[in-house]
Amino acid sequence: MCNDYGNRISYRQYVEGFSQLKLPVRFDPPAPNLEPRDEIWPTEIAPVVRWAGGAAEFVQLRWGLIAKLGAKPVINMRSEGKRFEQGRCLVPASHYFEFTGTKSPKERWKFVRSNEEWFCFAGLLGKAMTKKGEVPAFSLLTIAPGPDTKPYHDREPVILAPQLWRAWLTGVSASSVLHSSEPGSLIVAESPREKAPTNERMI
Repeated sequence: MCNDYGNRISYRQYVEGFSQLKLPVRFDPPAPNLEPRDEIWPTEIAPVVRWAGGAAEFVQLRWGLIAKLGAKPVINMRSEGKRFEQGRCLVPASHYFEFTGTKSPKERWKFVRSNEEWFCFAGLLGKAMTKKGEVPAFSLLTIAPGPDTKPYHDREPVILAPQLWRAWLTGVSASSVLHSSEPGSLIVAESPREKAPTNERMI
């Protein structure tokens, strides 16, 4: 289960990456000031690309769906056997982490794409009920692990190949685009840290 990922993608990289796919992204002016983030945790605000008004739109939403106040955030959802006919989104990332071991501190492993500087997870839009009311939110979709992930976890977040971004956003059959990672598509390295952030206790 992915509960920690990073996004070091610049505004220019978004524009160039999506333009190369002939899938321009709409940004509300002015252009966002996107600080590199090595770690994004549940309940934090993060970039998302959704389909709105016949175009891809960049927004920043809360990570984790919450059906009722006080409930645990749903940060990952199983993708198997579901159509996801509404609420699809892309969640851009440059890397993500998985943890192994049973004692704290757990071993942390950093996953990056072997042939891409950044990528997009398949995500699902929804709502989070907070003390300030209902706010837009998102969750990541997961699937059975590919061979690169299997030694570290029994699930992995769905990473969409760039040529599938438009198809996912515009409603193509979910089963045709949601797949486990291919062998050799991920590079994994141990990534120890000194201290876990406070909100890890919320997961």
